[in-house]
Amino acid sequence: MLVLSRGASEEIRFPKLGISVKVVRVEGKRVRLGIDAPREIEVLRGELAPFATPLKGTTAAADLVHGDAARREAEHRFRNRLNSARLSLELATLQIERGLHDDAMDELSRSLHEFDSIEADLDANGVSDQPTAPILPRALLVEDDANERELLAGYLSLSGFEVDTAGDGLGALVQLSRCKPPSVVLLDMNMPKLNGRSTLHRIRGQEALRKVRVIAVSGMRPEQVGVEIGPQGVDYWFQKPIDPQALVAEIERELAIT
Repeated sequence: MLVLSRGASEEIRFPKLGISVKVVRVEGKRVRLGIDAPREIEVLRGELAPFATPLKGTTAAADLVHGDAARREAEHRFRNRLNSARLSLELATLQIERGLHDDAMDELSRSLHEFDSIEADLDANGVSDQPTAPILPRALLVEDDANERELLAGYLSLSGFEVDTAGDGLGALVQLSRCKPPSVVLLDMNMPKLNGRSTLHRIRGQEALRKVRVIAVSGMRPEQVGVEIGPQGVDYWFQKPIDPQALVAEIERELAIT
């Protein structure tokens, strides 16, 4: 296991690659990640077979030669991409050890994004007869209280949203770095490890997240946290206890503006 210095007991898995990333411990601003990954990955299994497409109009022998060449080239590209992603993960480890936390978060983001991209390419080359599901608006709910998180996620899901959750700001940033940006982020403010204000600052500083709406859901008031309501802050503020119907209505209004 390779140890990195990110929220405790949370795990990110790349099942097709045999790779998992798990939070081991959080110490102040330092986060230790455990990463399991095989050093040798069998490539020429069903995952990469679609890359080897025989050329039409050739003899059987020629098809075999071209097919072998295509498989070798696919394997070469696959291993290079996987190597780059793992090197990026190693670099993030070293950056954390040297105290370069911002650089480490950026590098970790790049690494996880590349692992996801590799898996997406494998999926794209597979065959599926499943009908395309309707696209639902996605919400990322960031709340450290597990009970509140589960209840609100359930309400949003039944209200027509695809819901992802994170237990703290650091988990939210990792989620945002490795997935397509959500339509809206529902952000608590008073959280351990990385609070709402710091999380918001990181979100607003990323061009890829420029169109994401951010709604604060907090027991505190904006002035207590030092967060403004506006383009550089949150788009709306809900103080707990909240009216979930009003929250859903506001999310829908914000998304209609986007």
